[in-house]
Amino acid sequence: MCSTKTSLRVQRIVHVSRPVLWVNAIGPAVIGMWLAGSLWDWAALPLLLWLTLPFNLLIYGVNDVFDQDTDALNSRKGSLEGARIASSEVRTILIWVTATNVPFMAWFALTIPAAALAWIGAYILVFLFYSAPPLRFKARPFLDSLSNAAYAFPLVFVPYALGAPPVWPAALGLMAWSVAKHAYDAVQDREEDRAVGITTTPVLLGVRGTAVWSGVWWVVATVFFAWVNWPVAVVNALIAGFLVVALLRRPQPATGRRLYRYSIAFPYVAGTVAGIQLVAALTLGRFP
Repeated sequence: MCSTKTSLRVQRIVHVSRPVLWVNAIGPAVIGMWLAGSLWDWAALPLLLWLTLPFNLLIYGVNDVFDQDTDALNSRKGSLEGARIASSEVRTILIWVTATNVPFMAWFALTIPAAALAWIGAYILVFLFYSAPPLRFKARPFLDSLSNAAYAFPLVFVPYALGAPPVWPAALGLMAWSVAKHAYDAVQDREEDRAVGITTTPVLLGVRGTAVWSGVWWVVATVFFAWVNWPVAVVNALIAGFLVVALLRRPQPATGRRLYRYSIAFPYVAGTVAGIQLVAALTLGRFP
């Protein structure tokens, strides 16, 4: 009975960490390792492990703790797209967040360069204060979207941790891409956020205005990606164009909800295109 309860508790914690979205942290880290010049580097393993359950539990667990009122109105919560927690779970979630993250922070403090630590610190703080007061970027239009540029930080701190310089056009491109995607995905939650008095970018701009906002940032991302890799830039432009045009044709939160499955697939597709080329270039010794 005890083991069954423990198993259920672990399953619940994994659910809170939103495994379907782990790619948003792990993907940039793997690409960052490849851009540092290695198909595999054992020195990157602790970072990659941290970016699975521990980091995702930190950002999404804290988000769920502070978003219980909006989550109660959100039909997506309670599914693979996110948990709907009870107030009685808050203490357990925070204990798991601390227990899974503190050991990694201690290890990083002892083993990786100061530049990497600084970017990791910024990475954590931005995502904590996305949800937590007093800053709570989530409830501040434009800052809610702009703060998600932090999803690209692994393209900076992983190379630094491995002793290599970041590839800045790739990092800046992913920052712009993340700004666009956050606002786009938040369209589907516009009515729930407005109902509880949270002014997000979609609440302020409306659905059509948010589609334009996201489109502009995806154009910026495409330009930066083109400096690094044309195929990735083309794929990015095609998928982003499809998402933006589809939302502009039917500017409603329901459209954003219907298109969310394609938005989730976006990083998988673009990352695969980038990854295949990087692996081939590194294998053939053609990556500088």
